[in-house]
Amino acid sequence: MNTRTLSDRPDATSPAGADIRFLMDGETGTMIHSTVPPHQVNRATVHATVSEFWFVLSGHGEIWRDDGVESCVTPLLPGTAIDVPVGTAFQYRNVSDTDLTFVCVSMPSWPGDAEAAYVHGPWQPTV
Repeated sequence: MNTRTLSDRPDATSPAGADIRFLMDGETGTMIHSTVPPHQVNRATVHATVSEFWFVLSGHGEIWRDDGVESCVTPLLPGTAIDVPVGTAFQYRNVSDTDLTFVCVSMPSWPGDAEAAYVHGPWQPTV
């Protein structure tokens, strides 16, 4: 059994550009807390082997997702949960003056930053 407290400082930066704090890591998944500063636009990526679930805690952002069949932009508001299935291109941004924060669970466990490939997204990245 594991217990972890959210650290005051980021543990790393995601391949897309968000500050991340590791919460849990196991054989079946990884959980992180992600922070996107005000007005930051992250890089568009696609994952080779992992799917993700997100739950928005605070702020206001948008996420673009494209699975090759459907493409959409979804508001990221507190209480919103979304999925990013394996092989789905995605890009997200903070459209507010406060931090956008969310919990992200990757399944299976995050294998390392080589998992993410950069793709062309709808917005110009600021990171």
